[in-house]
Amino acid sequence: MSRVAIVGSGIGGLTAALLLTRQGHEVVIYERAAQVGGRVAFEEEGGYRIDRGPTIVLLPEMLLGILEEGGLPRGSLELLHCDPLYRVHFRSGRVLTKFADASAQAEEIDRIYPGEGKGFTRFMNEMSVLYPQGRTSFLERGYPNGREFFSPANLSLMVRLRAYQSLRSAVGQYFRHEELRDAFSLQSLYIGGAPFRTPGIYTMLPYAEHAFGIWMLKGGYGTLPQIMARELESRGTEIHTGTEVESLLVAGSRCRGVVVQGKEIPYDAVLYNGDFPHVEKLLPPGVFKQERALDVSANKGSRISPKRIKRGSFKPSSGCLLIYAATDKRWPQSLVHQFFLPDSLNSSLHELFDRGQIPADSSYYVFNPVALDSSAAPPGQSVLYFLVPVPAAPDKDWGELAGALADKVLADAEQRGFPGLAASLIWRRLRTPADAQKEGMYGGGSFGIAPLLSQSGVFRPQPKPYPLQGLYAAGASVHPGGGVPIVMQGAKLAVQQMIKEMSVDE
Repeated sequence: MSRVAIVGSGIGGLTAALLLTRQGHEVVIYERAAQVGGRVAFEEEGGYRIDRGPTIVLLPEMLLGILEEGGLPRGSLELLHCDPLYRVHFRSGRVLTKFADASAQAEEIDRIYPGEGKGFTRFMNEMSVLYPQGRTSFLERGYPNGREFFSPANLSLMVRLRAYQSLRSAVGQYFRHEELRDAFSLQSLYIGGAPFRTPGIYTMLPYAEHAFGIWMLKGGYGTLPQIMARELESRGTEIHTGTEVESLLVAGSRCRGVVVQGKEIPYDAVLYNGDFPHVEKLLPPGVFKQERALDVSANKGSRISPKRIKRGSFKPSSGCLLIYAATDKRWPQSLVHQFFLPDSLNSSLHELFDRGQIPADSSYYVFNPVALDSSAAPPGQSVLYFLVPVPAAPDKDWGELAGALADKVLADAEQRGFPGLAASLIWRRLRTPADAQKEGMYGGGSFGIAPLLSQSGVFRPQPKPYPLQGLYAAGASVHPGGGVPIVMQGAKLAVQQMIKEMSVDE
């Protein structure tokens, strides 16, 4: 069997390791941080613990199914169903509750926005046909060339999914009220994109919330990489934390290993699981010139080569100000997930994405895990997580800006949904785009490269990103994109390609 090096132990790297070792391959993982997990980790303070990164579990069947393929039975982790899914608080004072049940959701919409429920029903009916096709075409396969991506069937599907429109415009076909357009397009913020820039194909996100539910992992999402790492160690997999890969060994048209602490270590294949744009720093000088030559010959006759991406031209996703807090109070009326929107989400996000400014009136998301998992904090206490979208601008003076913005957001949350919040605070901690960049997140963005049309599908780095044998990639910046289950699906695509090519080599 083959020996494979995995550079980075994010969810993509750990998923690939599970799938490979399940099939008998030897895997060695190199992680420069002190712990595994990448973005999926915990923030801890004085006995309190809350997720540092992702909190919302979407597509549970995809997540559990891929883990099962990797040898982790479904009982290895416990998912808790959030129903209601979440609430959206508008500055108008209206509060829209999202429900898993479609008929209950239509009734809720009609109660607040008379006559609009039929638009939601039409959305769900149309997407129930389009989503399975979109999943098969855009999530469950890679695209080595433009000819395959722009097939007649795919082009027809993209038109029906309104890929030529923005997500906000696409949902505008179903809803008249601006608040409903906000509520059914804010999901692009899950992956660091603006609703008015993210392609309409991402209507699959708001559909999936209702079709498959929103969940949380008991104990926190941060337990997932720990569970995966324990399973890998039980199989004898070496996981080297605090160990940075200095470069990749490339000879001819093949990646042949890694360099660690000045030592060349040969491998049959390498999977890169850092934020993808950083892989260029590990490749030897001159490899891109060679790669372009290989690319031309490998893709002769195709209309677009997905590898032909201008170096350094990736646009990062949005950044985040993350506020972690512990309180000596609980809010029984609160749900696990809540969104608080400004007067105009559209205008606020234009300030952020078009002008690179912190909006005067920010939107934000609140995660309150004790609402569903009472053991998430000591009795009578809470741990809270606030996510505020901000520009991916690590060079801003966050030491000056972060505290004032956090104060403003917490005061707004106290007024609109968490009475007594300020007086109940035991501790708080902030993370900014500057922290994200230090941890290896490209450009200070929190979600990989942005989900733009020019960085989606065939235009996004693929699980086999270059025409170099033996080099593969997985992660939020790699096709099919961000979000934990989607990253796992990308790792599965990379492993499938790797095993196919290694078997040919044998």
